[in-house]
Amino acid sequence: MSSYAYGKDEVCDWVRLRFPTGATVLDVGACDGNWRRLLPEYRNMDAVEAFGPNLSRLSGYRQVFHADIRDFTYEHYDLIIFGDVIEHLTVEQAQAVIAYAKPRCRDMIVAVPFQYKQGAIYGNPYEVHIQDDLTPESFEERYPGFAVLCDPAPDYRYYHKGGAE
Repeated sequence: MSSYAYGKDEVCDWVRLRFPTGATVLDVGACDGNWRRLLPEYRNMDAVEAFGPNLSRLSGYRQVFHADIRDFTYEHYDLIIFGDVIEHLTVEQAQAVIAYAKPRCRDMIVAVPFQYKQGAIYGNPYEVHIQDDLTPESFEERYPGFAVLCDPAPDYRYYHKGGAE
């Protein structure tokens, strides 16, 4: 399953204004490589994907890592994109993943669907929404320190860590 289409153009414009094309980018939960296709000029983009069958759909990345983000270690990326990822983790797991990522990137994008129930899709257990209770208020309470990047739909929002202005 690919992430939602809401706001992608606005987010891509935001990235292009703040990061040179030589920036290093990590696409977390890359699924079908949507961010790779949307930002083709960023050749230093890596992907991390937990669901093995999705790996064959990930072309054009500098490197593709078959790993669960909860166990994945890395040094630094200029930008980390969590496109529809944190709702698939428990609050504690997502907080740990975000806490690990924050000092290892200049900025990060976190895309969040609000109050959206979802089970496994195409046999992918990683697609289950564990945090199906997320709202703008609960996101800000659970994950402090983020700024709204764009608000393209009532039930969907992009946040960023900050520091790339």
